[in-house]
Amino acid sequence: MLPAPSPDALAHSRRVAAHLRALIENAGGWIPFSRYMEAALYAPGLGYYAAGAMKFGAAGDFVTAPELTPLFGRTLAHAIAPLLAESGGEVLELGAGSGRLAVDLLGELERLGALPARYCILEVSADLRERQQRTIARALPHLRERVQWLDELPAHFGGAILGNEVLDALPVELVHWTESGPLVRGVALEGEAFAWRDRPIADPLLRARAEALNLAPGYLSEINLAADALIASLAQSLERGLLLLIDYGFAAAEYYHPQRHMGTLRAHYRHHALDDPFYLPGLADLTAHVDFSAAARAGMVAGLELAGYASQAGFLLNAGLAELLMQTPPADAAAYLPQANAVQRLVSPAEMGELFKVIGLSKGVAPLSGFARGDRRHTL
Repeated sequence: MLPAPSPDALAHSRRVAAHLRALIENAGGWIPFSRYMEAALYAPGLGYYAAGAMKFGAAGDFVTAPELTPLFGRTLAHAIAPLLAESGGEVLELGAGSGRLAVDLLGELERLGALPARYCILEVSADLRERQQRTIARALPHLRERVQWLDELPAHFGGAILGNEVLDALPVELVHWTESGPLVRGVALEGEAFAWRDRPIADPLLRARAEALNLAPGYLSEINLAADALIASLAQSLERGLLLLIDYGFAAAEYYHPQRHMGTLRAHYRHHALDDPFYLPGLADLTAHVDFSAAARAGMVAGLELAGYASQAGFLLNAGLAELLMQTPPADAAAYLPQANAVQRLVSPAEMGELFKVIGLSKGVAPLSGFARGDRRHTL
């Protein structure tokens, strides 16, 4: 039994569904799933990330690492501080969520004497941008002027570019491999309801990627061309520094494993993961796991070096997570136990520790401590 939406939320979802139906009708009765996903998530004033519903934390639809504990952001600060000193760079966070990660990163960088001159946030959601501004102004009023919100990528950037759970929220292409070759899966209408329809692949890039995978007939999965394009744009902007991406996903061999024949696309609603991406459009998040082999390839094609690839657990422990936890005395159970429980969620193989990965793509800087042990780049 899923939590029932409020009348206002249900009315909002109906408006989003009407917008999606109009998109399909105006396109001649069919749109690729990537177009559906883009509109469901980002349509101005309507999409999941563009409207005002609570998304993060216990009252939302999912919990991200920064919401669990400030130790996540503090550990990342220790990982990138040497890089900032080396590159004389700034920080650019992609899709800053509630603003919690920015607060924790900036606070720890200040304690380390490694504050960047600017902390830039690229946020497409006006609603989330307002929340981030409130969060940072409340927690770090003396650093508020260092934070700038961008409407587009800077033409030239040096320093650390961070993306925590960004790639999984980019619109994906759905591909269905058949006896006659791969087809692109899209969305049509059956009356008022959304329905799946497959068509031949018109995009030569998507067709080449699908044919290269050469998967068995009946296999259905995702190809994230938007992630490739984003990484290429970031590489063009980055003059010296590091792109650090943290997300749930796999190397290609595991992503397209025969047992994962129905893909990774999921809807998330009130802490429930659903197989139906058409459920309550506008109220449910839509995500797909990340193919880190494709991310690495996109970065290297764009001129970046593969700096490392590790599990989230390995990266955080290498960067000093355990040492930061021990700054809270275990004898102070009220303070220590909640943080220890949160750290367990971050690093446990049964929680986020193994499913989430960290990939680094660099230009002209030394390796990060987070990849010092357990680097898995050979699996990509």
